[in-house]
Amino acid sequence: MADFLDTTTWHRREAFDYFKGFDKPYFNICVRLNVARLKAAVAASGAGSFNLACHFLALRLANRHEPFRYRLEGGRVRIHPTVCGGATVLRDDESFSFAYLEHHEHWPSFARQAAEVMEASRTGRVPFDPRLDEAAVIHFTTLPWLHFSSFSHARNWGREDSVPKIAFGRADADATSLWLPFSVEVHHALMDGLHLGRYVQAMEAAVADPTPWLGVMA
Repeated sequence: MADFLDTTTWHRREAFDYFKGFDKPYFNICVRLNVARLKAAVAASGAGSFNLACHFLALRLANRHEPFRYRLEGGRVRIHPTVCGGATVLRDDESFSFAYLEHHEHWPSFARQAAEVMEASRTGRVPFDPRLDEAAVIHFTTLPWLHFSSFSHARNWGREDSVPKIAFGRADADATSLWLPFSVEVHHALMDGLHLGRYVQAMEAAVADPTPWLGVMA
């Protein structure tokens, strides 16, 4: 069961009080990840796809970094024990829908479940379901057509939305690397650049040495 953070003793109380009333309290970073080793490790694992592996690592690391499980709720901060992933999926008719990816520590289990729900969304077997009231989630989107260097998400200013939003772009290769645009947007009342920096550094380390995460030998 999720608990509430005691913001009266929180070391970030002043920043929390300051940013929670902003009209636009979100901040965003966009970096490039060298995912060449991740792509090779996915092929060696015999499970899932490169796209699903990116979601897997981003979601696992979000669950390991507590601020990514904080959510505003009635002016308070709820700490969710785990969060799942909500991903956009391009349908066959070129509209889009959503798929919800359960959090798994085990890569083949995640890949199997995620592939099933994404296929159901792609083919339209499940309805368009944005789950606006779901807070224990990370919002994911993928733009495989663009090697972007910045990103901005749609937001509903009338809602208490504090869900982190992550975007993946088109991976482009050079002589030695495969560069993936990686955008992360978070609520400044719940975390600072330090926390976001630690998360991105953890993602950089995971894609640089993905074999322990995917359960395959180097």
